[in-house]
Formats: sequence, structure tokens, C-alpha cells
Amino acid sequence: MQRLSCIFWLGLKEMMSLRRDWVMMALLVWSFTLAPIMEATGVASSVNNASIAFADEDNSPLSRALAAAFFPPEFQPVVQILPGSGPAHMDAGRFLFVVAVPPGFEKDVRAGRVPEVQVLIDATAMEQAGIGANYITNILAGEIRRFAIGADLVDAPLIGVILRSAFNPNRDTVRFAGIVALIGQIMWPTTILTGAAMIREREHGTIEHLLAMPIASFDIAAAKIWTNAGVVLVAAGLSLTFLMQGSLGIGIAGSKALFLLGTALFLFTATALGVFLATLARSMAQFALLVMLIVLPMLMPSGGETPIEGQPDWARSFFRHATTCRSARRSSSKAPGSRRYGQNSRGWPFSVSPFLR
Repeated sequence: MQRLSCIFWLGLKEMMSLRRDWVMMALLVWSFTLAPIMEATGVASSVNNASIAFADEDNSPLSRALAAAFFPPEFQPVVQILPGSGPAHMDAGRFLFVVAVPPGFEKDVRAGRVPEVQVLIDATAMEQAGIGANYITNILAGEIRRFAIGADLVDAPLIGVILRSAFNPNRDTVRFAGIVALIGQIMWPTTILTGAAMIREREHGTIEHLLAMPIASFDIAAAKIWTNAGVVLVAAGLSLTFLMQGSLGIGIAGSKALFLLGTALFLFTATALGVFLATLARSMAQFALLVMLIVLPMLMPSGGETPIEGQPDWARSFFRHATTCRSARRSSSKAPGSRRYGQNSRGWPFSVSPFLR
């Protein structure tokens, strides 16, 4: 009991030291506020609120159906413009896409000819332009095929393939990237905070004073582990509740208590790793290099940054047995009503994976 009391009071000392370290406090706030938001919303793998215009020279039921096929949230309401004015509108930055339907388009389709539809794309928005081109091509082709089937111009397919996106019908990348970003941020500050606390005490000479006292080395390490793990756990819980669910509007499937329990088990691993790296490094600069050389390779093959299936065979067979990769596979997201939690997350708690088998 006396030993537990000693670890508790040493942990309070660590909290007081952390409170006076404004750089680490700023890193902690950044890691669980702005960093997840920027990572979740900064990279889009789908079209969102893209401006589009139609130059309809045919004004037929088919051309009007093509214009009506574009709707939010992928596209803004279609704006009709004068024929030939598309390049001027795009130079002015008013539209990202301009679709030009030639005169006699429906007539040519009914006659069995192959008319052309011109699509102008503002390629300065590179990601939206590349993804949007595929969106527009598929939407136009689908509407023309539907019209041709209804007009008995082509035979209806024998098998109709209907794609339904489970758990994320709108395929909103923020819904998946937000949780992945939060889980990725848990690893970095945990390791850095614990290692920085150890190096700070060694540089100030207080670690020698602690070792000269009637306490064991385990007590010093345990105090640093539970203190920093507790701080990061509270920050992750607040970020999950107020940032993920509140600001980004991400629906959480499963139990938050289970997530926090798994995070607590993982934090034991991350903080212990930080203590170990701090004992090897002689300065903060060496510690930072060690963190980059060890933590980053642990996160990259876990499945959060890149899909496991896209890795080479030798890397996939090697990393599949790593704890980071195993935990990432067990944290794939489910819809409301599911009992599993997470979203293809990188490094989601290493230690909890055996309990999810």
C-alpha cells in the first residue's frame, strides 16, 4: 500500500511538471483539436459541393434529365449557362465543371448514332477534378443508358447490379478519416510526453535525487506511465465526444467505454515505449529521432495509412503478425447497431486485440 501511495504522489508531481511545460501542453491541445480536424477534412477522396454548369443546346427531355441527375451533396445545384460561355465562366472561377450538350443530342441517340457530350474541367483543383471526372462520366452514362432502355433502343440487362454502401451510405470520407486521425494522434503525444518527462528530469538532475531516495526504479517509471497515459486518455475522450461527435458530426457505433478501455491498454504500451526510448537517448534531439525511426514504421504498415492488401507479399506476411496490424484489422467500422468499434484505425490498441478474437 505504501508503494502505491508513493507511485500516486510521484504521478502528481509529474502532472505539476507537465502543467508548467507550455510547449508540451500546446502539443497536447494541438494533437487532439486541430490536428484531427485537418487530417479528417483536408484530404477528400470524393466529390463534395462541386460547382457545375450546363450549356444545353438541345433542350430535350434527355438533356434535361442529364442536368437533373446532379444534386447535393456531391454537386451544387446545376446552373444553366449560354452555349459557348463555358470557358469564360471557368476562367473567372465560377464553375469547376461545365457540361455542354450539343443540339440534336436526343435525336442522335434515338437514331442509333453516337453523339458527344463535352465536359470542361478546371484542373487547378486537382483532386476534385480527377475524381469529379469519373463521377460525371458514370452519371451521364447511367442516365443515357436508362433513357435508351426506356425508349427500347437497347435491351435491358439480364441482371441488375445494385450497389449499396453499408454503414456509410453517402461515402463520406470525414466519417471514416476522423476516427482514424484521432487514433493516430494518440500514439505520437503519448510517446513524446513520457519520453520528454524522463529526459527533462535527467537534464535537471532530479532523476538522480529520486534514485537516491528509498523508492525503486519501477516506482519512477510507473508514475510517469500512469500520469501521461491518464492525461492522454482524458484528452482522447474529450476529443471523441466534443470534436468527433460534436464538431464533425460523426456517428459512433459501439461502446465508447470499450474504446476508452482499449485505449488505456494501448497507452500502457505507448508510454512504456516512451520511457524505454528516453533511457537510450542522451538528449531531446536524439529522442525525437528515435521516435521517428521507431514509431513511424510501426504505424505505416498497420492498415491506417495504406491498405494492408496493397503491400508486397513479404511485407504483408511479416507485418500481419505485428500487434499494430492485428489491432487495425479488428477495429474496422460498423454502422449504428453494430458491436464493433473503430474505423480501419492505425495502431488501435495493441493489447486489446486478443480480447476481440
